[in-house]
Amino acid sequence: MWNQFNIKTFPAETIVYRDGVFASELSTIKNGVIDKNYDLPIHIIYVGELSGENKLNLDLRAANQKVFVSVNLKNKKPAFLNFLIKNAGKNSEIRGHVIIENGDMFNLNINAKHIATDTTILINTKLVADKNSVTKLSGAAEIEKNATGAVSDISFAALAHKTAKITFIPMQRINSVPKSAEHGAAIFHPSAPQIQFLRASGLSGAEANIAMRDAFINDLPLF
Repeated sequence: MWNQFNIKTFPAETIVYRDGVFASELSTIKNGVIDKNYDLPIHIIYVGELSGENKLNLDLRAANQKVFVSVNLKNKKPAFLNFLIKNAGKNSEIRGHVIIENGDMFNLNINAKHIATDTTILINTKLVADKNSVTKLSGAAEIEKNATGAVSDISFAALAHKTAKITFIPMQRINSVPKSAEHGAAIFHPSAPQIQFLRASGLSGAEANIAMRDAFINDLPLF
């Protein structure tokens, strides 16, 4: 997975999508459906380029199951991704890291539902918004009645070109007492000291932009 998609893997059952299409030859769960409990964690990998309307469904019903989601998309055409998450597995966890590099128009809609007790859904989305791009990021978390003890967090962060347009729409519906329920959204612009430091280190303008993009995506300090 590292050689093909630049995504680190670990001992896990896998469900892989490439360019929005399920890749059974790269998946150990051949039908792409989580219909039982597995001894290993489950790693869902969703990578490539999208166009048009796309959907990613994650319906977790098994108790005590850990699921990790890695989404890495580079968008050059208008595209929409509807990410539907249901955690109905008592004491089960869903943790996701979403990276989107948008060069055109992209809409991401995350709809996450806590259905059982002590469920966890944590989805962190990072957006790199290029020149003249238009992005809409929506995140709705619902903690249903009797789903007590939930841990819920859908967060967005964007590194944006000054001409990029970004819309954040965070929503929560809480019908029972959670352990924690959070939302977050932030936009980052390179600061003058950061740019000066990188240029003084001998990087060209284009190389400095790449360094700042990599630092943002990988949580690396610039200095």
